[in-house]
Amino acid sequence: MQFYWSEKILVVLIIILVAMAGVSFYLQDIKIIFFSQIATVSDGSSGPLSGPIGTLSVPQKLSNPPEIIKAVYVTGYSAGSKKYLDYLSNLFKTTEINAVVVDVKDYSGLVSYNSGADNAQKYKLYDHAIPDIDALVRFFHNQNVYVIGRIVVFEDPAFSKVRPDLAVYNKINTTDLSQPILWQDNNKLSWLDPASKEVWDYNISLAKDAFYHGFDEVNFDYVRFPSDGKIGDMGFPAWDGKTAKSEVIKDFFNYVRQQLASQKISVDLFGQTTISTDDMGIGQVIENAFENFDFISPMVYPSHYANGFMGFDNPAEHPYEVIKYSMDTALARQQTFNNLLLQNSEAADSTAKFRPWLQDFNMGAYYTADMVKDEIRATQDALGNDYNGFMLWNPSNVYTEEAVLPR
Repeated sequence: MQFYWSEKILVVLIIILVAMAGVSFYLQDIKIIFFSQIATVSDGSSGPLSGPIGTLSVPQKLSNPPEIIKAVYVTGYSAGSKKYLDYLSNLFKTTEINAVVVDVKDYSGLVSYNSGADNAQKYKLYDHAIPDIDALVRFFHNQNVYVIGRIVVFEDPAFSKVRPDLAVYNKINTTDLSQPILWQDNNKLSWLDPASKEVWDYNISLAKDAFYHGFDEVNFDYVRFPSDGKIGDMGFPAWDGKTAKSEVIKDFFNYVRQQLASQKISVDLFGQTTISTDDMGIGQVIENAFENFDFISPMVYPSHYANGFMGFDNPAEHPYEVIKYSMDTALARQQTFNNLLLQNSEAADSTAKFRPWLQDFNMGAYYTADMVKDEIRATQDALGNDYNGFMLWNPSNVYTEEAVLPR
C-alpha cells in the first residue's frame, strides 16, 4: 500500500515543530535547579532539597491511576522546561487531561534522560533534555497524573550510527558488509533492522529503566518496517527477506510481552490498521497486537486517510465519521478474533483495550475545538463500555484546551 504525500509532509512538519517547540521551551528555562525544587522526598512532602536528588528513592507508580486515560504528548525538551511544566500544571487543573506521554526515546534515537540501560550508557545515547527523570515523575505523580513513556523503536538514527551492523543498510551503495552504508528514508533518517533480537533487547532495556524510574506505562511507537524512501535499496543484517514482515513484527510483540510480563505496555499502529486486512507493506496487522498489549493506540488522524476515503474528498474535514468508522471496525475485528479463540477451545485472553491517538493539529483542515471534541465523541460512541480514553497529539505540545474542558 502506498502512503500518500500528506503523511510524508507530516513527518517533516513533526520533526521541525518538535525541534522548534523543544528548543523554545528549553531555552526559556535553562535553570536545571528547578527539578531539585519540585522533587518530593520519600515521605511525600515537597519542597527545596538541600542534598543531591540522587539520594532519594526512585518514584513508585501511581497507586490509584485514573480509570479513563486522557493524555497529551510531551517531548523530552518540553518536559525539561519549567515554563512548559507550568503550562501543563494549569492544563491539569482546568481540563480533563490526567496523563502525559513523554518521550523516552524520540525520532532522533537519543534518550531524553540519562538512562541506566547498558547501551545508552555505553554509547552515551542521551541528550539530557530531562535533567532529572525522578523529579519529573514525582512532579506528575504529585498531581495524580499518569505517566506514559514513549519509545520510538525501529526508526533510530543514533543507535544505527554507533551500531551499523544492526541497521538497515543501502545495498546499492554498500560494497563491504563490514562497513555498511546506512539506508535513509525520505527524511534522511536511519532505521534499525526490525528482525534483530539485539535491537529488541536494547529497546526493552530502555523500557525496563523507565519502569524503574516510576513510569506507569511504556508506549512503543514506530514498530514497523520503513514506509517511504527507496524501499528497493534496503538491505537487512538480520531479516532474511523471506519471513513475512507481519510475522517479524508479531514476533517482536510476543517478545515484548514476555520480557515485560507484569508491566502496562501499549503500542502505536497506523490508523489504517483498523480497516486494512493486509500489513500495508510495513508489517502491522492489528490482530497480532491483541494478545500482547494492555492498550492498542491506532493513530486515527483524519488527515492521514486518503482522499476519497468513505466518499469524502477531504477526510480531515470529517473527524467524527472517520474515527467512528475506524474504531467501530477495530472493535468488531477484536470481537471476531476472540470468537475464533473460543471456537478453537482457547481462552479468549485478548484483553487489549483501544485508546487511540487523536489529531489536535492543523493538517488537511483547520482543527477547531469542536472538531477535536468530535474526535473524542466518536471514540466514545464507537467503543461504548470499552471506552478507555484517548491521547492527543500536537508536535508543538500546545493543546486546544476548549476541547477538553470538564463537563
